[in-house]
Amino acid sequence: METLDRITWNPAVMGGKPCIRGIRITAGTIVGLLAAGRTTAEVLAAYPFLEEEDIRQALRYAAWRVEEIEVPLPAA
Repeated sequence: METLDRITWNPAVMGGKPCIRGIRITAGTIVGLLAAGRTTAEVLAAYPFLEEEDIRQALRYAAWRVEEIEVPLPAA
């Protein structure tokens, strides 16, 4: 898997959700905007502090997460 060095987790930022470079924009926000039909150019215009690589990594992160499965642990 490619490096996701722009995706960060910090319990003090956005409740620990995966964010872009530690700033208060979540990977989910980026993916949601693209899923709603916004273009990369529109997202970058709305959030001028973002870079195209931030958007690519948000998409790679989302693709990686949907491939994971959660295995329930037996009750103790």
